[in-house]
Amino acid sequence: MPTSPVDVPAPPATDTGVRASAGPDRTAGFDGRVALVTGAAQGIGAAVARLLTERGAHVVATDRRADGPGLGLLDVTDAAAVDAEVERVERTVGPIDILVNVAGILRPALAVETTDEDWAATFAVNTTGVFHTCRAVGRRMAGRGAGSIVTVGSNAAGVPRTTMAAYAASKAATAMFVRCLGLELARSGVRCNLVSPGSTDTEMQRSLWRDDAAEQRVVDGDPASYRVGIPLGRIADPEDIAEAVVFLAGDRARHITMQDLYVDGGATLRA
Repeated sequence: MPTSPVDVPAPPATDTGVRASAGPDRTAGFDGRVALVTGAAQGIGAAVARLLTERGAHVVATDRRADGPGLGLLDVTDAAAVDAEVERVERTVGPIDILVNVAGILRPALAVETTDEDWAATFAVNTTGVFHTCRAVGRRMAGRGAGSIVTVGSNAAGVPRTTMAAYAASKAATAMFVRCLGLELARSGVRCNLVSPGSTDTEMQRSLWRDDAAEQRVVDGDPASYRVGIPLGRIADPEDIAEAVVFLAGDRARHITMQDLYVDGGATLRA
């Protein structure tokens, strides 16, 4: 069974009773708000947890690999573990105002060479894991009439990629799930959005590179894999993605829901 997470320290804050989607003050930070972040051991998830903490939130950071300070163990593929963790957080920390789904895996392979195991594992984390956390937290947010859910997707959900069929399909399914959830929960005051990165300087991204020139090929484009490159001329830093996530999580985005914000330097040429 997963162990209980250790909460990321946050500056002392008085709970004003203001929930994440309520109130007219769109310049305020996240003081007194509770945020649950999955996939927070590294990369984008770690950047999101840091930024929310800096903005005053009480962050509960979790990951399937709880091998760092301030991290707790949570396997999002385990529905019972997710339900138990959400109950624990709400009982011991406070009502969850913000849920950020970052946990994800990538097992590259040509579509016809993808194993049943890799296909199932990819969907178990990237899609079913999001379903588990959104169901557990969303029903509680709806009962309170407020909340914000932000899910980190991928620009691969909207553009075909070679050797990424399972990953792209899982992210596309997740994107539609989040939009449907947002529609269902809108009248309950719960906003549901996605941030879809392109190539980002993370361990997952670097695991795809086989030589020192790989990063430049991503930036310049690679005709052999039908990629056009990144118009802004660099891959993203995790902090670039975290800023978008935190914006959508907060009151400055209080009239935004069911949206999928691509943060990829223009790589998908989305109009």
